[in-house]
Amino acid sequence: MTDELQFRCEDGIALITLNRPQARNAITFDMYDRLAAHCQQLTESDSLRALIITGAGDKAFAAGTDISRFRDFRSGEDALAYERRIDQVLDALERVPVPTIAAIRGACTGGGAAIAISCDLRIASPDLRFGFPIARTLGNCLSGASLARVVSAIGMETARQLLYTARLMGAEQALSAGFLLAVEADPLAQAQSLAREMSALAPLTLRSIKEGLRRLRAAMPKIDDEDLIRNCYESADFREGMTAFFDKRPPDWQGR
Repeated sequence: MTDELQFRCEDGIALITLNRPQARNAITFDMYDRLAAHCQQLTESDSLRALIITGAGDKAFAAGTDISRFRDFRSGEDALAYERRIDQVLDALERVPVPTIAAIRGACTGGGAAIAISCDLRIASPDLRFGFPIARTLGNCLSGASLARVVSAIGMETARQLLYTARLMGAEQALSAGFLLAVEADPLAQAQSLAREMSALAPLTLRSIKEGLRRLRAAMPKIDDEDLIRNCYESADFREGMTAFFDKRPPDWQGR
């Protein structure tokens, strides 16, 4: 059986690979849990200098959460539990005490985009397609914590444009927005080179910067979002979005 989330660490540089290229690296709940577990283990390493996250193949970093996982949702409680789970995974990633780099090829959407946003630095290939097209594809919503991460990464106005239009951002726009550090033909090779460069810097300084920035964002006000999550995930539109996805047709939104 293929290992859907691969991990290795060499010379103080850890590499996590989302490994479902046949499904554009769509993320299963088990993959989320294993990502969080690896991140939690890495917080205990004194020799760690950097973490790189990438996707297998050349089509996608990750095309979001595996939508088949939503078929078992029966109530708003399922949706709230899912959003809490995602936030715990992203929090574990943000707590890795060294610089984290997303090496992105192709599609980086939904849950994949959330993981990329939660990394400190991002390098992408020229064919990047980044965003949260949920208003067009599934009819669910982002949690307040995820919205805060998006705004922190690309700014309020760019976030509005991206989310309201359900469009995907290309590499040049993402670079101009400050979301990307660089656009490279081989983002993983460039991420590895950057990780080695940072490995030569003062580790305690980088760790203190990383934790200080995390605390700064954590100190920002948090919103009550349970009603927003329930409103979307309990709707007929969300069920229609899932059905349309598997039927390979456009959803027929009814607003209820």
